[in-house]
Formats: sequence, C-alpha cells, structure tokens
Amino acid sequence: MFLNVQGHDLYAYTGGKTFDAAKPTVIFIHGVLNDHSVWILQSRYLAHHGWNVLAIDLPGQGKSAGDPPATVEEAAETMIALFEAAGLSQVALVGHSFGALIALETAARAQAHVSHLVMVGAAYPMKVSPALLESSLKAPEKAIAMVNQFSHSTLAPPPSALGPGTWLYGASRALMRRMLASNPKDNVFHMGFTACNSYANGEQAMATVHCPTLFLIGRHDQMTPPKAARALAAHARLAKLVEVNAGHSLMTEAPDEVLLALREFLSE
Repeated sequence: MFLNVQGHDLYAYTGGKTFDAAKPTVIFIHGVLNDHSVWILQSRYLAHHGWNVLAIDLPGQGKSAGDPPATVEEAAETMIALFEAAGLSQVALVGHSFGALIALETAARAQAHVSHLVMVGAAYPMKVSPALLESSLKAPEKAIAMVNQFSHSTLAPPPSALGPGTWLYGASRALMRRMLASNPKDNVFHMGFTACNSYANGEQAMATVHCPTLFLIGRHDQMTPPKAARALAAHARLAKLVEVNAGHSLMTEAPDEVLLALREFLSE
C-alpha cells in the first residue's frame, strides 16, 4: 500500500493482509540498499498472526517517492509523519542496521507512541570505513561486493528464507543493485552510509527510551560487531539481548531465529 507522507507516496508492504489501524502495529525499517523484502518471512508471519504490518521502503528508494533521508534524524521525522499518516497512536519499531538507528531515534523522539523497540544488527557509533565510504560514492559495484562479503557468514540460507540452495551473496547483490538503480538522481548508497557514520545521538537517545528494547545480534557480524551492540545496550533501561548464529544479514541467514525472537519479545 502507499501512504502520503510528507507530501510524497511512501510504500509499505502489509504482509498480504489489509491494513487495519485498530490492530497492534509493527513497522519494519530496512538498512542501506535494502528494501521491505528483507523482512519477508517476519512480516508475513506477524501479519497473519494478529499484527498490522508496515514494512516500508525508505523515501527516495525502492517504491517510495520523495528525497532519501540525509541523516538519521531526518528519517526519524519521516517515521513520525508516517504514524500520523496511517492514524497510528502506538507502534512497535523494528529496524536493521541503518534502520535500527532510525528506529532508535524515532523511539526517543516519539516515546508516547512506541511500545517496543527492536534493533537488529545495530551498533553505536556506526562508523563506516573511509575506504567503504569512498567506494560507495565512486565505485558502488566494488562497495556492494565488500558489503556482501562482510555481511554474510554462510553461502546459502536455510529453507525458510529464500528457498533451498539460494545463493545469499548473489541475491543480496541483486537487491542492492536494484535499490541503487531505483534512484538515479541520488546516490542512496553513499547517503545511507554517510548518515550512519555521522549519527552522534545514539547513547543519549538510548538513555531516554522508556519502552522495552530487544537487541538482535549476529554472532559473526563484521559490519556491526556484537561488542558494539552490547555497548549501546548498556545505556538502555529495559534491554534484552538475543544472539543468533549469523552475520550482519540476520533476517536471511537466520530467519527462524529472528522470527522467534521477535514473536516472543512482541508478546511480552
């Protein structure tokens, strides 16, 4: 479905169910050069088990119009505008990587509206190496290859992700190329990495969040190492940590474990 947010169409996948603002709602926020599809198993399951689901494409990428967010703070304001556009008074936020920082900043700014916060593959500070930042701008194909190397700990996922024998590296590369091509005007790759690299409000935001927070950590994550997530969790009031056997792309490498952790946490 499409929602008019800040004057532009924002796409949200509803998990195959009709949107109903009266249901408990979970919003999924993807990371750099990803889209709503990275949450396919988790979003469809929750949508068919009593939840209202909005798995979005961030502005200016994928199916969403508008300008891509240049900062985490700007993206958080878009999320708050989404609450209003969808008529939502209470939501659970689930974000991955860049999306985790967006979810965190949103929860800090709109505390009365956020019941649960889930940070998947998160770290603070979320620094990006100078080489990767430069490559994302000048040699995006090289940067995509680097990101995929750092993001995966296995070659193929279990059946519940994309299907038996699926090549994770190839599928992820294809998605990232498609997302980069979805906005020929703005380099959403470099913009997203720059936003992650420059975000400086993580500890302060985490300390002000009142709702329960789940940190989903990939044991073999090289993009956002587990120790960086634990350091951020130390500033949370109500933190729960779950570690799964995966790299940075937890949702496709360990889809069942991610879903089970989400289901348990959201039912609390």
